[in-house]
Parts: sequence; structure tokens; C-alpha cells
Amino acid sequence: MTTPARRDPLAFLADEVADLKAKHLYRPLRIMSSEQGPVATVDGREVISLSSNDYLGLTHHPRLKAAAVEAVREFGAGSGAVRTIAGTMDLHEALESELAAFKGTEAVLTFQSGFTANTGVIPTITGEADLIVSDALNHASIIDGMRLSKAPRKVYPHADVAGLEAVLREATELGRPAGAGPYRLILVVTDGVFSMDGDIAPLPGIVEVAERYGAAVFVDDAHASGVLGRNGRGSVDHFGLTGRVAIQVGTMSKAMGVLGGYVAGSQALRDILVQRARPFLFSTSHPPAVAAACREAIAVMEEETWRMDRLWSSSARFKAELTRLGFDTGRSETPITPVIVGDSEAAIRFSSELFEAGVFATSVVFPTVSLDQARLRTIITAALTDEHLDRALEAFANVGRRLGLISG
Repeated sequence: MTTPARRDPLAFLADEVADLKAKHLYRPLRIMSSEQGPVATVDGREVISLSSNDYLGLTHHPRLKAAAVEAVREFGAGSGAVRTIAGTMDLHEALESELAAFKGTEAVLTFQSGFTANTGVIPTITGEADLIVSDALNHASIIDGMRLSKAPRKVYPHADVAGLEAVLREATELGRPAGAGPYRLILVVTDGVFSMDGDIAPLPGIVEVAERYGAAVFVDDAHASGVLGRNGRGSVDHFGLTGRVAIQVGTMSKAMGVLGGYVAGSQALRDILVQRARPFLFSTSHPPAVAAACREAIAVMEEETWRMDRLWSSSARFKAELTRLGFDTGRSETPITPVIVGDSEAAIRFSSELFEAGVFATSVVFPTVSLDQARLRTIITAALTDEHLDRALEAFANVGRRLGLISG
């Protein structure tokens, strides 16, 4: 008897990959073989990096490296367990206490990433009796957190305070469906800085409207952490709204230069997350080196204030020069500077040719952005020198003219 050929049940995945390549939406991974710095070795080539979230240049700071090494010597390479079993070290508790003081909140709970913080807190504190109201361009982690919640959700137009008020007015007037009464909690969720366009949420208006309708505000400050506010305390501090925002999610993976996310708010919020947040309950805690380096990063941010000054002055110069050359940088207000070219194939080719010219600027295409908004997403860091910026701008000008993206 002939044995029938075995069919691969996942064969369709190869077809989907081929389709992505045909539509110029496929991006291979770049491999770095150096430290994450202003100049890095990527795919064997030395390039100026405009693709790192290391806003303050702390990934290779000697104080953070020394703190990490010392923690490994004293506490070992890993923590060995989840926090609720045997994985809570005094390093973790000290980090959270220092973050709470830094953010001006009662308490902080750390997570393995900003993504897991959002997917942990949103479904933990909301349910069928609640309503989530979200900005249309919120981060994917917020969207996934909402999907994991049983709460109904409504979306308001991006950064539109009047649109938010219209949603809240309707929600409070009509209450829950089928006469079920008012919502237990209305949670207004927004990014502080939007990661693809680099614009800042209109938080004063959002908070004022939310307070008027009895809603709580949740701000994901991943790209505002270390960038906005006093010494990088974030968008809430930037607008003088400390104490008026119920929940702040921050990251230790970007400006702080290490790894992890955190939720800042009340002690009761921390307590309930410890008991119920699934990413916290089922993930091993941060290795000692990570916790120690994050603690040192807070100290450096407080002491080396020149880093934020350099970050903003370099960003302003870079953005202004790109605009002068004729590039579309959208609505950016921060060190995130998109270079919008529209077509996915053009964006990928632009990125590739810049790489050959010695500049690493990553292309971003659908589904991260809409099909007609393909772009290069550049991020200026405090570690970039004037010479780095000059060389990068020269490459943008030369490659942009050669590809017909700008004139002159």
C-alpha cells in the first residue's frame, strides 16, 4: 500500500510571505554586531544609526554597564521565577520605589515590556460594565490590551478633543446598552507621543474633558519617557498634569536604555495588578542586571540634564534641514521625525540606498502605517554629534535627489 504524501498544514504561510514580497511590504531583519550607539555595525557595515529608540544615548553609558556587571556578580544572571513565587528581589522593589518618586505617583509596578504593561493593565481593570475610549492612532499594544478586555470600546478621531467630548457626552447620556445603567468606569486611553508621527497628544484638553464627564485618563508615555517633562518625566509632567492622570505607562527600553515597562498610579492599582495582571503573574521577573541598570538610568537622567538639551537641539536642526530640502516630515513635534514618501516600494528602496550610503534609517510600511503613508522613521538621539548629522543630511539629500523624491 502506498503511503500518501504528507501535506504541510502551514504551507499557506510561504504563500503569504511571497505575497508580502510581491507587494514590497516584506522587510528582512537587519543584524547588529556592535553596541547600540550613534555609529553601529549593521549587516557588517558601519553606519550612522537613525533607527534607535536610545533617545538619551544611555544603552552604552559606562555607569549603566557598571551597575549591570555588579548586579550579575552579586545576584547572578537571572531571577529564577515570577514575582509572585520567588522572583521578587530587593532590586525590583527599589526600582519601583524610585520610579514612583520620579513620576510623582503613589506606586509603580514593572513589567517585562511596555507592550506587556498595556496588555496587563487594560484587561485587568476593565470589564463588561466599563467603557474604553481610545484615540484612533493609539499604539498596537493599547489596541491588543483593549481586545483582551471584555469592555466595549469607542474610538475618537486622532487628537480630536471635540471628538472625544462627543463620545463621552453620548456615553454618559445613554449609559450602557439596554438600560443597564451608567458605566462603572470610563477609561480614556491615549499615547503621550505617537510613535509613527512624533506628535504630542493634546493632554490638557483630554484631561479637562475627561474630568467633566467623570472619566479616568490613561497615558502610554513610551516615547515621552526621557523626552518630555522635567528630566524626562513624561508628557503628564510636561503639561503640569501630575495628579490628574490616573494611569501612566512608561518604558525603560527606550530613553532609559535598558529593558522593560512600568505602570505608575495609585497603590490600589499596583496591588490589583500584582494579584490579577496575567503578564505579571506568568512571566519571570527582570534579571538583576536589568533592574540595576534601570535604577542607574534614573540617576543619570536626573544628573546629566545636558542629554535632553542635546536631544532637542539636534532634533530641531535635523527636522528643519529635512524640511528645507523638500522632504515631508508630517506633524512631528518630537525627536521622532518621519520622512513620508507614500509608496511602500519607494520607502524600502530609499532606506536601502541610504544604508549603502552609510545611514541606517528604517522604512515603515503597511500595516504599521496606511498604504499611502509609507515612510522612513528617523529618531535623533543625544549621542549623535554635529558631524553625524551633517553626514546623514548629506546622504538624505543625495539619495533623495537621485530617486526623485526631492528636487534640486
